[in-house]
Amino acid sequence: MVEDPVLDRVYAALADPTRRQLLEALRVGDARITDLAAPLPMTFAGVSRHVGVLEAAGLVRREVRGREHWLSLQSDGLSPARRWMDEQTEFWSSRADALSDRLRAKGKR
Repeated sequence: MVEDPVLDRVYAALADPTRRQLLEALRVGDARITDLAAPLPMTFAGVSRHVGVLEAAGLVRREVRGREHWLSLQSDGLSPARRWMDEQTEFWSSRADALSDRLRAKGKR
């Protein structure tokens, strides 16, 4: 098994529903952490920890503007996950095609 720490961080970040909810909220544009935290049923410190995981995974970027912390989506943050999924899809599709061809050939005998 090949280890990929970047990919591991991305998938670990995406595994949590709260972090996915934060990412979805950021799709409309940059937002202050306080605004993102308001609708969530947890403390601000809890939201901050989730934001830290998203930052470490390269999915969001934090910018300090005065006393406020703003988050924005990192456009290429999902690239490692997308690339891995594409590789897996290509591999398994070719296997399924080969199986289909073999079964078709066997049925013609």
